Amino acid sequence: MRFLITASVASLLHVCLAANSADWRSRTIYQVFTDRFARTDGSTDAPCNVANNIYCGGTWKGLENKLDYIKNMGFTAVWISPVTKQVAQAYHGYYQTDLYSVNTNFGTADELKSLASAVHSKGMYLMLDVVPNHMGYPGCADKVDYSTLHPFNKPDHYHSYCPIDDYQNQTEVEQCWIGDCQMEMPDIKTDNTDVANEMNKWIKTLVSDYSIDGLRIDSVKNVNKDFFPTWCESAGVFCMGEVSDGQATYTYPYQEYVDSVFDYPLYYAMTRVFQKQTPMSDIVVSLAACVDNEEYGCKDSTLIGTFLENHDNPRFAHGTQDMSLVKNAMAFVALGDGIPVVYQGQEQHYQGGDDPGCREALWLSDYNTTAPLYKHTALINNIRNHVSAHSSTFLSYQTRVLTYTDTEIQMRKDVLRTVFSNQGAGAPTWTLTTQGMEFESGKTVVDVMSCAKYTANDTGEVDVKMVKGLPAILLQDGSLSGSGLCGY
Repeated sequence: MRFLITASVASLLHVCLAANSADWRSRTIYQVFTDRFARTDGSTDAPCNVANNIYCGGTWKGLENKLDYIKNMGFTAVWISPVTKQVAQAYHGYYQTDLYSVNTNFGTADELKSLASAVHSKGMYLMLDVVPNHMGYPGCADKVDYSTLHPFNKPDHYHSYCPIDDYQNQTEVEQCWIGDCQMEMPDIKTDNTDVANEMNKWIKTLVSDYSIDGLRIDSVKNVNKDFFPTWCESAGVFCMGEVSDGQATYTYPYQEYVDSVFDYPLYYAMTRVFQKQTPMSDIVVSLAACVDNEEYGCKDSTLIGTFLENHDNPRFAHGTQDMSLVKNAMAFVALGDGIPVVYQGQEQHYQGGDDPGCREALWLSDYNTTAPLYKHTALINNIRNHVSAHSSTFLSYQTRVLTYTDTEIQMRKDVLRTVFSNQGAGAPTWTLTTQGMEFESGKTVVDVMSCAKYTANDTGEVDVKMVKGLPAILLQDGSLSGSGLCGY
């Protein structure tokens, strides 16, 4: 079955370079790990042993040829791996040697430009992974040949070597080096004015040359915070930073320096609740840290990057293969606050463990568009896209928790009401009476997961049939017109 974007969603899709925060708020992002997404030759059986930590052959041209696989799931943005020149076998893109040259393993500069043009022609934005913190050198710190690095080719362009021994010491985190004698990562001295000016020049050039709409910034916590405002201003596009820390009081305040951060605090809570089946109160506490809560420094929950998987952490299915649990977790990400991000292979129920196990080649799935999670991803994306296109307040409306038990949580985001469960596929079928939904009395309410219809009672509630632990996604039928969902 082929999933087509509805006419209402198509109205969202337009080419818009130099996209800002408001432009990105409506987007749903598909993360491409370039080396493992698609090959130029279109092979679906080329071997890729993740344990080898070497290139498997994915290219920009291969991705360009498979963009419909992404678009037909309802995604409106594509995030790709870093594009800069790398040390040998740095297939991931985080060991760069030349900021102004592209990684020829992925293709030519013209092929990268062609990819950007193709992404835009399909109404999607292009997000680029960038690394302002460090370069790469295959050897010990005292052996680094700085002349091999460009444009920062002198020792005084970098912080003096020191290992990070204490991650509670922010100065160490920002100025000491990541890596070891297998691969050192010389720490760029971004707190130096001349170095920062060159970094500003580089990012402006990169964004302009390749028509980039947004940046995913690697290792944000390892860079001095005051570097980012001017750097992102030089880029002229939306900046989403990786701050890989589960503490809300540490992660969220970075939104004062970049437009958005990835919601690692919520990621860990979601993983516990939907994978380990801890009580729903775990999620409630996490959500409260980023909704109208200045104590934790969360500036805008509607711009936070929400995710269930990425290239640095074990797959959700590595911890549980229960399909109901993953469908709840994925719907929770897609239909809550923030900008949803789905990592390639998630829609194919990949089960890899920690890095490098989670970096499987997508082509080995044969790009199966009938896979249960491919269809589920298309459904929840199209729900979000339709509602955001037809409600002027949906994207800025902060999700409210209506009520919860250990195993269920009822929530509202504007016209959309949801019930999530962590009971799993073994749960019995039962009837749940909603609380606080405030539907219009007598109106028809549709669960777009099952297409079951209910009638709101005098107090605006409905009795929802919960089947095999699956979520319920509820909309009044008047909100569904033209969506293509459940026959509307």
